[in-house]
Amino acid sequence: MNEKNVLAIFGSPHTNGMTAAMFDCAVHKAEERGYIVRKVNLYEENISFCNGCRACMDTKVCVQKDDIQEIVALLHESLIVFLAAPVYWANVQAPVKNLFDRLLGTAMEETATFPKPRLKGKKYLLLTSCNTPAPFSWFFGQSRGAIRNMDEFFKTAGMKPIGKIVCANAANKKKLSPALMKKIERCVK
Repeated sequence: MNEKNVLAIFGSPHTNGMTAAMFDCAVHKAEERGYIVRKVNLYEENISFCNGCRACMDTKVCVQKDDIQEIVALLHESLIVFLAAPVYWANVQAPVKNLFDRLLGTAMEETATFPKPRLKGKKYLLLTSCNTPAPFSWFFGQSRGAIRNMDEFFKTAGMKPIGKIVCANAANKKKLSPALMKKIERCVK
């Protein structure tokens, strides 16, 4: 694991929306601070659906042969993971959920009691955008649901958060606000 490697995962079908703007801001700040950033766009990867075989619990990587093996290698090489994903029905969209499913054995080991994390020592930054205006996006569980889902995966893997940033009312915004850019900048040290 290189202390200066970042795996930046983009999980939106829109490369010009607010989620993309947040992602680009985080990547830019990381590169400014000397990090080597490897970007993965889930909509450009060949990642089959999890078939529930659970062989990954022993192999620590999914046995299906597709782009997940490269993502696992990048994950192991990185100190920090950025995940940018918009809110879909108070959750993450299918490619992000599928990524979590396919990383089951990479992220955790089953025990008789609680899962044992396999990615301790790594950090993560969550970036999400939601069309519901603030504070309703949080009160009614829209952005909170997506953050909770992403957070659960990384916490179970033993990783520590460096930030969880939400851009509410995203459909009515043309660019990132200076305040939102500052929040992202503070997370990327």
